[in-house]
Amino acid sequence: MIQYDEYDDEDLDALNAETPADPRDPGEAFIPAGGVYRWDMAGAHRETYAGLPVTEPDAIARRRVPDPSRFAWSLYDDDPLGEDDGGSAFSDGLEELLATVGGSRIRAIVVSGGNARNAPAVLAANAHRLPRLRSLFLGLVEPEYWEISWIRQGDITPILEAFPRLERLDVRGSDGLRLRPVRHEFLNVLRFECGGLPGDVVRALGRCELPALEHLELWLGVSQYGGDATAGDLEGVLSGAGLPALRRLGLRDSEIQDEVAAAVATAPVVARLEALSLSMGVLTDTGAEALLSGQPLTHLRHLDLHHHFLTEAMAERVRLALPGVEVDLSDPQNPLEDWRYVAVSE
Repeated sequence: MIQYDEYDDEDLDALNAETPADPRDPGEAFIPAGGVYRWDMAGAHRETYAGLPVTEPDAIARRRVPDPSRFAWSLYDDDPLGEDDGGSAFSDGLEELLATVGGSRIRAIVVSGGNARNAPAVLAANAHRLPRLRSLFLGLVEPEYWEISWIRQGDITPILEAFPRLERLDVRGSDGLRLRPVRHEFLNVLRFECGGLPGDVVRALGRCELPALEHLELWLGVSQYGGDATAGDLEGVLSGAGLPALRRLGLRDSEIQDEVAAAVATAPVVARLEALSLSMGVLTDTGAEALLSGQPLTHLRHLDLHHHFLTEAMAERVRLALPGVEVDLSDPQNPLEDWRYVAVSE
Protein backbone atom coordinates (compact mmCIF):
# COMPACT_ATOMS: atom_id res chain seq x y z
CA MET A 1 0.00 0.00 0.00
CA ILE A 2 1.06 3.57 -0.56
CA GLN A 3 1.89 6.08 2.18
CA TYR A 4 1.54 8.78 -0.40
CA ASP A 5 2.44 11.90 1.60
CA GLU A 6 6.08 10.76 1.56
CA TYR A 7 6.34 11.41 -2.20
CA ASP A 8 6.37 14.41 -4.50
CA ASP A 9 4.82 14.36 -7.99
CA GLU A 10 7.93 12.94 -9.68
CA ASP A 11 8.21 10.18 -7.08
CA LEU A 12 4.52 9.33 -7.53
CA ASP A 13 4.90 9.12 -11.31
CA ALA A 14 7.88 6.80 -10.91
CA LEU A 15 6.07 4.71 -8.33
CA ASN A 16 3.04 4.25 -10.55
CA ALA A 17 5.31 3.28 -13.45
CA GLU A 18 7.10 0.68 -11.31
CA THR A 19 3.91 -0.67 -9.68
CA PRO A 20 1.25 -1.08 -12.36
CA ALA A 21 -2.27 -2.12 -11.51
CA ASP A 22 -2.48 -5.84 -10.85
CA PRO A 23 -3.65 -7.35 -14.16
CA ARG A 24 -5.55 -9.99 -12.21
CA ASP A 25 -7.86 -7.36 -10.77
CA PRO A 26 -9.47 -5.50 -13.64
CA GLY A 27 -12.92 -6.34 -12.33
CA GLU A 28 -13.43 -8.26 -15.53
CA ALA A 29 -11.81 -11.62 -14.80
CA PHE A 30 -12.36 -14.58 -12.51
CA ILE A 31 -9.39 -14.79 -10.19
CA PRO A 32 -8.39 -17.12 -7.33
CA ALA A 33 -9.57 -16.21 -3.85
CA GLY A 34 -6.22 -14.65 -2.89
CA GLY A 35 -5.13 -13.70 -6.37
CA VAL A 36 -5.01 -9.93 -5.87
CA TYR A 37 -3.01 -10.00 -2.65
CA ARG A 38 0.73 -9.46 -2.75
CA TRP A 39 2.75 -11.48 -0.25
CA ASP A 40 6.08 -10.18 1.01
CA MET A 41 7.91 -9.73 4.32
CA ALA A 42 5.14 -7.41 5.50
CA GLY A 43 2.52 -10.12 5.05
CA ALA A 44 -0.43 -10.02 2.69
CA HIS A 45 -1.72 -6.75 1.39
CA ARG A 46 -3.66 -5.49 -1.55
CA GLU A 47 -1.84 -2.78 -3.45
CA THR A 48 -4.35 -1.91 -6.14
CA TYR A 49 -8.08 -1.65 -6.64
CA ALA A 50 -9.89 -0.57 -9.80
CA GLY A 51 -6.52 0.19 -11.40
CA LEU A 52 -5.44 2.55 -8.61
CA PRO A 53 -2.91 2.19 -5.78
CA VAL A 54 -4.58 1.69 -2.40
CA THR A 55 -3.59 4.13 0.33
CA GLU A 56 -2.78 3.08 3.87
CA PRO A 57 -5.91 3.00 6.09
CA ASP A 58 -4.74 6.04 8.04
CA ALA A 59 -3.01 7.87 5.19
CA ILE A 60 -4.77 11.22 5.19
CA ALA A 61 -2.49 13.84 3.66
CA ARG A 62 -1.29 16.48 6.12
CA ARG A 63 1.48 18.30 4.31
CA ARG A 64 0.49 18.52 0.67
CA VAL A 65 -2.33 17.05 -1.40
CA PRO A 66 -1.62 15.01 -4.54
CA ASP A 67 -4.32 14.48 -7.15
CA PRO A 68 -7.04 12.60 -5.22
CA SER A 69 -8.15 10.83 -8.41
CA ARG A 70 -4.90 8.85 -8.47
CA PHE A 71 -5.67 6.66 -5.46
CA ALA A 72 -8.21 4.23 -4.06
CA TRP A 73 -8.76 5.76 -0.64
CA SER A 74 -8.82 3.35 2.28
CA LEU A 75 -11.09 4.10 5.24
CA TYR A 76 -11.41 1.95 8.35
CA ASP A 77 -14.58 0.72 10.03
CA ASP A 78 -14.88 -0.77 13.52
CA ASP A 79 -13.68 -4.09 14.87
CA PRO A 80 -16.36 -6.74 14.16
CA LEU A 81 -15.53 -8.58 17.38
CA GLY A 82 -16.45 -5.60 19.54
CA GLU A 83 -19.47 -3.38 19.93
CA ASP A 84 -19.31 -0.51 17.46
CA ASP A 85 -21.01 2.79 18.15
CA GLY A 86 -22.94 3.41 14.97
CA GLY A 87 -20.00 3.78 12.64
CA SER A 88 -18.13 6.70 14.22
CA ALA A 89 -14.75 5.36 13.04
CA PHE A 90 -15.87 5.31 9.45
CA SER A 91 -17.82 8.55 9.72
CA ASP A 92 -14.86 10.35 11.27
CA GLY A 93 -12.46 8.94 8.71
CA LEU A 94 -14.62 9.98 5.79
CA GLU A 95 -15.07 13.46 7.22
CA GLU A 96 -11.33 13.84 7.67
CA LEU A 97 -10.70 12.63 4.13
CA LEU A 98 -13.23 15.02 2.62
CA ALA A 99 -11.97 17.92 4.72
CA THR A 100 -8.36 17.22 3.72
CA VAL A 101 -8.45 16.30 0.04
CA GLY A 102 -12.04 17.13 -0.87
CA GLY A 103 -14.41 14.70 -2.56
CA SER A 104 -14.81 16.20 -6.01
CA ARG A 105 -12.06 14.09 -7.61
CA ILE A 106 -12.18 10.88 -5.56
CA ARG A 107 -12.91 7.95 -7.88
CA ALA A 108 -12.46 4.92 -5.62
CA ILE A 109 -12.89 4.08 -1.94
CA VAL A 110 -12.13 0.85 -0.10
CA VAL A 111 -13.53 0.11 3.35
CA SER A 112 -10.96 -1.84 5.35
CA GLY A 113 -11.33 -3.46 8.72
CA GLY A 114 -13.73 -6.23 9.55
CA ASN A 115 -16.96 -4.25 9.65
CA ALA A 116 -18.40 -2.50 6.60
CA ARG A 117 -22.01 -2.38 7.71
CA ASN A 118 -22.01 1.34 8.52
CA ALA A 119 -20.37 2.51 5.31
CA PRO A 120 -23.35 2.36 2.89
CA ALA A 121 -25.55 4.70 4.91
CA VAL A 122 -22.70 7.10 5.71
CA LEU A 123 -21.52 7.23 2.11
CA ALA A 124 -25.07 7.67 0.83
CA ALA A 125 -25.54 10.65 3.14
CA ASN A 126 -22.39 12.19 1.66
CA ALA A 127 -23.04 11.28 -1.98
CA HIS A 128 -23.32 14.96 -2.96
CA ARG A 129 -19.72 15.41 -1.81
CA LEU A 130 -18.44 12.46 -3.89
CA PRO A 131 -19.78 13.19 -7.40
CA ARG A 132 -17.05 11.18 -9.19
CA LEU A 133 -17.05 8.05 -7.05
CA ARG A 134 -17.07 5.14 -9.49
CA SER A 135 -15.63 2.15 -7.57
CA LEU A 136 -16.31 0.93 -4.04
CA PHE A 137 -15.01 -2.10 -2.13
CA LEU A 138 -16.83 -2.95 1.10
CA GLY A 139 -14.74 -5.25 3.29
CA LEU A 140 -11.22 -5.06 1.91
CA VAL A 141 -9.26 -6.87 4.60
CA GLU A 142 -6.01 -8.75 4.91
CA PRO A 143 -6.73 -12.49 4.85
CA GLU A 144 -4.31 -13.47 7.65
CA TYR A 145 -6.12 -11.18 10.10
CA TRP A 146 -9.80 -11.73 9.28
CA GLU A 147 -11.70 -14.78 8.21
CA ILE A 148 -14.06 -13.85 5.37
CA SER A 149 -17.14 -14.92 7.33
CA TRP A 150 -16.25 -12.59 10.20
CA ILE A 151 -16.72 -9.50 8.03
CA ARG A 152 -19.96 -7.73 8.89
CA GLN A 153 -22.04 -6.10 6.18
CA GLY A 154 -25.37 -4.28 6.15
CA ASP A 155 -27.90 -3.07 3.60
CA ILE A 156 -25.96 -2.10 0.47
CA THR A 157 -29.03 -0.77 -1.35
CA PRO A 158 -28.40 2.87 -0.27
CA ILE A 159 -25.12 2.80 -2.20
CA LEU A 160 -26.83 1.90 -5.46
CA GLU A 161 -29.57 4.44 -4.85
CA ALA A 162 -27.28 7.32 -3.88
CA PHE A 163 -24.57 6.79 -6.50
CA PRO A 164 -26.34 6.41 -9.85
CA ARG A 165 -23.03 6.59 -11.76
CA LEU A 166 -21.20 3.95 -9.73
CA GLU A 167 -19.51 1.49 -12.08
CA ARG A 168 -18.03 -1.14 -9.77
CA LEU A 169 -19.10 -2.57 -6.42
CA ASP A 170 -17.20 -5.31 -4.59
CA VAL A 171 -18.60 -6.77 -1.37
CA ARG A 172 -16.48 -9.08 0.79
CA GLY A 173 -18.25 -10.92 3.61
CA SER A 174 -21.96 -11.51 4.10
CA ASP A 175 -22.76 -11.43 7.83
CA GLY A 176 -25.82 -9.16 7.94
CA LEU A 177 -25.75 -8.47 4.19
CA ARG A 178 -29.02 -7.18 2.72
CA LEU A 179 -30.15 -5.97 -0.70
CA ARG A 180 -33.45 -4.68 -2.05
CA PRO A 181 -34.34 -4.84 -5.78
CA VAL A 182 -33.14 -1.68 -7.55
CA ARG A 183 -32.53 -0.32 -11.01
CA HIS A 184 -29.07 1.07 -11.70
CA GLU A 185 -28.08 2.38 -15.12
CA PHE A 186 -24.28 2.40 -14.95
CA LEU A 187 -23.08 -0.47 -12.73
CA ASN A 188 -20.69 -2.57 -14.83
CA VAL A 189 -19.09 -4.93 -12.28
CA LEU A 190 -20.74 -6.48 -9.21
CA ARG A 191 -18.88 -9.02 -7.06
CA PHE A 192 -19.87 -10.77 -3.84
CA GLU A 193 -17.01 -12.60 -2.11
CA CYS A 194 -18.12 -14.58 0.93
CA GLY A 195 -18.31 -17.96 2.58
CA GLY A 196 -22.10 -18.00 2.40
CA LEU A 197 -24.35 -15.73 0.34
CA PRO A 198 -27.89 -15.40 1.77
CA GLY A 199 -30.71 -16.62 -0.45
CA ASP A 200 -32.71 -13.44 0.01
CA VAL A 201 -29.81 -11.43 -1.44
CA VAL A 202 -29.63 -13.76 -4.44
CA ARG A 203 -33.39 -13.48 -5.00
CA ALA A 204 -33.30 -9.68 -4.68
CA LEU A 205 -30.46 -9.55 -7.17
CA GLY A 206 -32.57 -11.55 -9.60
CA ARG A 207 -35.22 -8.83 -9.38
CA CYS A 208 -32.78 -5.97 -9.98
CA GLU A 209 -32.55 -4.16 -13.29
CA LEU A 210 -28.90 -3.60 -14.17
CA PRO A 211 -28.79 -2.77 -17.88
CA ALA A 212 -25.05 -1.98 -17.98
CA LEU A 213 -23.80 -4.91 -15.88
CA GLU A 214 -21.24 -7.01 -17.76
CA HIS A 215 -19.56 -8.91 -14.91
CA LEU A 216 -21.49 -10.58 -12.08
CA GLU A 217 -19.77 -12.80 -9.57
CA LEU A 218 -21.42 -14.61 -6.65
CA TRP A 219 -19.52 -16.75 -4.15
CA LEU A 220 -22.45 -18.82 -2.93
CA GLY A 221 -20.60 -20.60 -0.12
CA VAL A 222 -22.01 -23.03 2.41
CA SER A 223 -25.06 -23.16 4.68
CA GLN A 224 -22.91 -23.17 7.82
CA TYR A 225 -21.93 -19.58 7.05
CA GLY A 226 -25.28 -18.31 5.79
CA GLY A 227 -25.17 -19.64 2.23
CA ASP A 228 -28.75 -20.86 2.10
CA ALA A 229 -29.39 -19.97 -1.56
CA THR A 230 -30.83 -22.78 -3.67
CA ALA A 231 -30.45 -23.33 -7.39
CA GLY A 232 -34.03 -22.11 -7.71
CA ASP A 233 -33.07 -18.80 -6.10
CA LEU A 234 -30.82 -18.18 -9.11
CA GLU A 235 -33.74 -18.19 -11.53
CA GLY A 236 -33.92 -14.41 -11.83
CA VAL A 237 -30.19 -14.12 -12.55
CA LEU A 238 -30.14 -17.07 -14.95
CA SER A 239 -33.09 -15.72 -16.90
CA GLY A 240 -31.00 -12.69 -17.74
CA ALA A 241 -34.13 -10.54 -17.84
CA GLY A 242 -32.67 -7.68 -15.84
CA LEU A 243 -29.13 -8.18 -17.11
CA PRO A 244 -29.17 -7.51 -20.86
CA ALA A 245 -25.45 -6.64 -21.07
CA LEU A 246 -24.14 -9.54 -18.97
CA ARG A 247 -21.08 -11.20 -20.54
CA ARG A 248 -19.27 -12.79 -17.60
CA LEU A 249 -21.09 -14.80 -14.92
CA GLY A 250 -19.51 -16.45 -11.90
CA LEU A 251 -21.52 -18.76 -9.65
CA ARG A 252 -18.65 -19.96 -7.53
CA ASP A 253 -17.62 -21.57 -4.26
CA SER A 254 -20.86 -23.52 -3.82
CA GLU A 255 -21.50 -26.70 -1.87
CA ILE A 256 -24.40 -27.34 -4.30
CA GLN A 257 -22.27 -26.74 -7.39
CA ASP A 258 -23.76 -29.74 -9.20
CA GLU A 259 -27.27 -28.31 -8.81
CA VAL A 260 -26.05 -24.91 -9.93
CA ALA A 261 -24.41 -26.50 -12.99
CA ALA A 262 -27.67 -28.27 -13.87
CA ALA A 263 -29.55 -24.96 -13.66
CA VAL A 264 -26.92 -23.24 -15.80
CA ALA A 265 -27.18 -25.96 -18.43
CA THR A 266 -30.64 -24.73 -19.47
CA ALA A 267 -30.38 -21.06 -18.45
CA PRO A 268 -31.34 -18.45 -21.09
CA VAL A 269 -28.53 -16.08 -20.06
CA VAL A 270 -25.79 -18.54 -21.01
CA ALA A 271 -26.21 -18.11 -24.77
CA ARG A 272 -24.84 -14.55 -24.61
CA LEU A 273 -22.01 -15.13 -22.15
CA GLU A 274 -18.38 -15.03 -23.15
CA ALA A 275 -17.05 -16.32 -19.80
CA LEU A 276 -18.57 -18.62 -17.19
CA SER A 277 -17.15 -19.64 -13.82
CA LEU A 278 -18.43 -22.55 -11.76
CA SER A 279 -15.15 -22.83 -9.87
CA MET A 280 -14.10 -23.13 -6.21
CA GLY A 281 -17.03 -25.38 -5.31
CA VAL A 282 -18.02 -29.03 -5.03
CA LEU A 283 -18.39 -29.76 -8.73
CA THR A 284 -18.42 -33.50 -9.44
CA ASP A 285 -18.95 -35.63 -12.53
CA THR A 286 -22.71 -35.24 -12.01
CA GLY A 287 -22.55 -31.49 -12.53
CA ALA A 288 -20.12 -31.76 -15.42
CA GLU A 289 -22.40 -34.29 -17.11
CA ALA A 290 -25.30 -31.86 -16.79
CA LEU A 291 -23.23 -29.14 -18.45
CA LEU A 292 -22.20 -31.40 -21.32
CA SER A 293 -25.78 -32.62 -21.81
CA GLY A 294 -27.30 -29.14 -21.78
CA GLN A 295 -27.13 -26.24 -24.20
CA PRO A 296 -23.95 -25.72 -26.25
CA LEU A 297 -21.05 -24.01 -24.51
CA THR A 298 -18.77 -23.83 -27.54
CA HIS A 299 -19.42 -20.09 -27.91
CA LEU A 300 -17.67 -19.37 -24.62
CA ARG A 301 -14.22 -17.83 -24.62
CA HIS A 302 -13.46 -19.04 -21.10
CA LEU A 303 -14.91 -21.73 -18.80
CA ASP A 304 -13.50 -21.66 -15.27
CA LEU A 305 -13.93 -24.88 -13.28
CA HIS A 306 -10.83 -24.72 -11.08
CA HIS A 307 -11.02 -26.41 -7.67
CA HIS A 308 -13.27 -29.31 -8.70
CA PHE A 309 -13.93 -32.95 -7.84
CA LEU A 310 -14.04 -34.37 -11.37
CA THR A 311 -12.52 -37.68 -12.28
CA GLU A 312 -9.70 -37.56 -14.82
CA ALA A 313 -11.97 -39.19 -17.39
CA MET A 314 -14.65 -36.53 -16.99
CA ALA A 315 -12.12 -33.70 -17.06
CA GLU A 316 -10.84 -35.06 -20.36
CA ARG A 317 -14.39 -35.27 -21.71
CA VAL A 318 -14.92 -31.61 -20.88
CA ARG A 319 -11.72 -30.62 -22.66
CA LEU A 320 -12.56 -32.63 -25.76
CA ALA A 321 -16.12 -31.31 -25.90
CA LEU A 322 -14.94 -27.69 -25.88
CA PRO A 323 -11.87 -27.58 -28.15
CA GLY A 324 -12.07 -23.86 -28.86
CA VAL A 325 -12.74 -22.81 -25.26
CA GLU A 326 -10.12 -21.91 -22.69
CA VAL A 327 -11.08 -24.36 -19.93
CA ASP A 328 -9.50 -24.02 -16.48
CA LEU A 329 -9.49 -27.39 -14.74
CA SER A 330 -6.64 -26.61 -12.38
CA ASP A 331 -6.55 -27.44 -8.67
CA PRO A 332 -8.29 -30.83 -8.96
CA GLN A 333 -9.46 -32.39 -5.68
CA ASN A 334 -9.79 -36.09 -4.92
CA PRO A 335 -13.16 -37.20 -6.35
CA LEU A 336 -13.15 -40.19 -3.98
CA GLU A 337 -12.87 -37.97 -0.92
CA ASP A 338 -15.80 -38.42 1.49
CA TRP A 339 -15.51 -34.84 2.74
CA ARG A 340 -15.80 -32.44 -0.15
CA TYR A 341 -15.29 -28.76 0.50
CA VAL A 342 -15.49 -25.40 -1.16
CA ALA A 343 -12.39 -23.26 -1.58
CA VAL A 344 -13.62 -20.45 0.73
CA SER A 345 -15.98 -20.82 3.68
CA GLU A 346 -14.93 -19.54 7.09
